[in-house]
Amino acid sequence: MRDSAFRFLLVVVFLAYLTIVRSIMGQSPSPPSPPEWQTHAEKTNYRETPRYDETMAYCEKLDAASPLIRLLSFGRSGEGRPLPLLIASTGGTFTREAARKAGKAIVLVQACIHPGEPDGKDAGLALLRDIAITKTRTGLLDHVVFLFIPIYNADGHERFGPYNRINQNGPDESGWRGTTTNLNLNRDYMKADAPETRAWLNMWTDWDPDLFVDCHVTDGADFRYNITYQYEHHDNAPPSVREWMKNAIEGHAVPASETNGNLLSAYLVFKDNRDFTQGIISFISTPRFSTGYTPLRNRPGLLIETHMLKEFRSRVLGTYALLWHILEEVNRDPQSLLRAVRLADEQTIADGSTYNASRRYPLRFEFTDKSIPFELKAVEYRTELSEVSGAVRVIYGTKPVDMTVPLFDDVRSTVSVATPLYYIIPPQWHDVIGVLRAHGIRLRRLAGATTLDVESYRFSEVKWATASFEGHVMPTFKSELTNEKRTYPAGSVVVPMAQAAGNVALYLLEPAAPDSFVAWGFFNPIFEEKEYAEDYVMERLAREMLANDENLRREFEQRVANDPKFAGSASERLRFFYMRSPFWDKQINLYPVGRITSRLDEKLFTRD
Repeated sequence: MRDSAFRFLLVVVFLAYLTIVRSIMGQSPSPPSPPEWQTHAEKTNYRETPRYDETMAYCEKLDAASPLIRLLSFGRSGEGRPLPLLIASTGGTFTREAARKAGKAIVLVQACIHPGEPDGKDAGLALLRDIAITKTRTGLLDHVVFLFIPIYNADGHERFGPYNRINQNGPDESGWRGTTTNLNLNRDYMKADAPETRAWLNMWTDWDPDLFVDCHVTDGADFRYNITYQYEHHDNAPPSVREWMKNAIEGHAVPASETNGNLLSAYLVFKDNRDFTQGIISFISTPRFSTGYTPLRNRPGLLIETHMLKEFRSRVLGTYALLWHILEEVNRDPQSLLRAVRLADEQTIADGSTYNASRRYPLRFEFTDKSIPFELKAVEYRTELSEVSGAVRVIYGTKPVDMTVPLFDDVRSTVSVATPLYYIIPPQWHDVIGVLRAHGIRLRRLAGATTLDVESYRFSEVKWATASFEGHVMPTFKSELTNEKRTYPAGSVVVPMAQAAGNVALYLLEPAAPDSFVAWGFFNPIFEEKEYAEDYVMERLAREMLANDENLRREFEQRVANDPKFAGSASERLRFFYMRSPFWDKQINLYPVGRITSRLDEKLFTRD
């Protein structure tokens, strides 16, 4: 009897202990760890996030303590800091080749591309600790190699202070959004200006991950979700990749994360933060963003955006849970992921192997006015006229409000192209060629000067942005497809499109793509005039042209009669003749890159 009473008392005490632990841990998906293995965030009860040196020390400690963990550097920041890469794996599969041989999926998780948003760093370190040290997350590496970048923007991370994230609820101090050259690395994936980006691309080519996850904290409206997420689910991602994300992430990892006390939603962009009833607009990442870039590489990319108004603790633990369940799902069925990315690679290579003018690849999209109902877990809010700004301001409360609002997630392609067999680039465009190489795109070179039939573009209505963006002055333009013979010099670079990275080349080299070389200003010199005509010279030449060409005379007179602005501008009237004279530069506004749609003889190329 006494034994039964004692056992009952033990159960009561244990349940009381669990209640206390749960009250302390909130939605924590793992039990407390030994004090010596607590992360800095845990030690400070989620008031603080560690600095770079403290983070590196914890990474080194993991490496030293467990054969499952290796710490490497995949490059250096602009200021020379090593960029850390933690590899977690069983069976010694610490390379891509070993992972492939073992049939393992490679998952890359990244944190602190925006160091003011450190949730992923602290969540990832705790998860690695629980995998390798406390063994409370055993089994996640049976069929997975887990790559983790705790701090990507290392220099921005060390611009540390309490005033770097005005919208965010903790930690007390954190890093800065940009690098110390003030570049936003999450706008740099295509143009690859930063040394960090070049290092990342080289690491990506070396590892060729099967799944990518990028950890952020969102700005925006207030609502009840502590975690939002987004992945490309339109035609800017391969069908097999989209289907895998829908099944694995939305079908399994997201619901599993909610069992840990989290509330998740797809990424929320409101038409008007002051009036939720107007609805939510979905989001399409262009490839300047990490999770817009990876679909071009035929790989699923998941964006985790914790809600900035939730406490740091809730955000870190929510990120932990989602990362845990993503690894769990991939580990449960790695072959479905490997099959999805293999099919996407095979399709890209097949599309680049044959030219089909009617097979179009979409470059730009827009949302239609079609919507579906969305059940929004909001909080109460009201609006009033602000005496400070003079505008209507929103005031959020805390009372839960459930609303049905329209979700606009139907898109159509507005610009598309047929994939050529090759692109060809004159050798003097070194920066362009260098970026293509940085992306791991396979290139060939002409052995000698060669005359080819090419498609290309001529631009018109070129206008310049009034300010730089990410260090570039970006033009806008109209373009018209041209067909002509061109002679390309020896050493010109040819990009075969029958390769897995072909879609990256397409997006970089097609001017109409949102993150093309032309859009980012790499080809700005082609829009510049280098010769000009003196007025007195053009006065004489214009008279000769009018006397010798009756059609030109009629065109000029009609322009004067019908266009008052032209008629009143002496310079434009003379320019009319200059542009029609043999002295006008026929290469201005002409894209130097050619599209080749017929098979090239291997004899044209230098030996690789």
